[in-house]
Amino acid sequence: MQSHRSPQTSTEAALERYAAELARSQDQAAFAALFSHFAPRLKTYLRRLGMVDGEAEELAQEVMMLVWRKAALFDPERAEFSTWIYAIARNLRLDALRRKGFAGHEITAAEQDAVPDTAPDAEEQFASSAQQARLKTAMHRLPHEQAQVVQLCYFDDKSHVEAASELGIPLGTVKGRLRLVLRRLRRALGDEGR
Repeated sequence: MQSHRSPQTSTEAALERYAAELARSQDQAAFAALFSHFAPRLKTYLRRLGMVDGEAEELAQEVMMLVWRKAALFDPERAEFSTWIYAIARNLRLDALRRKGFAGHEITAAEQDAVPDTAPDAEEQFASSAQQARLKTAMHRLPHEQAQVVQLCYFDDKSHVEAASELGIPLGTVKGRLRLVLRRLRRALGDEGR
């Protein structure tokens, strides 16, 4: 079966490179770039499917944790990275609905027709090596408390609950620190307010 994929924009190509780097060597800067791009888009996608703001944000973070852990399973011959990541989000959402007792939930037309938002509004962000350097600098400048949470949740594969327990802080504090990290990274990359 032959793929009918359209030519990639430079943003899509950069995202695919970051995905390959993440799969090959669990590169933290590549993950940070993918997180910065996809986390807000995943949240918007999940909200469009009916999730409330807090649940959508939490599930988007869970998707990104799975991306970190399972990046080596991504097969670029089967699908684009964005398609893979949105499929993970859809599946986790359906799992969450089943846990809440919606066992008979059918996939809605919106879920079937949802097109991931990979618009090139951040094209320069991913094409520019200067931008990648800013991202690495921003990651290194995180306050110690935020860096600890990022390290535990995204690089040590700990759940939010495990991170809270290990750090001796409330679960809400872990989630709050992760939100602050995302804001800091957006600001560092000049993406605030988009």
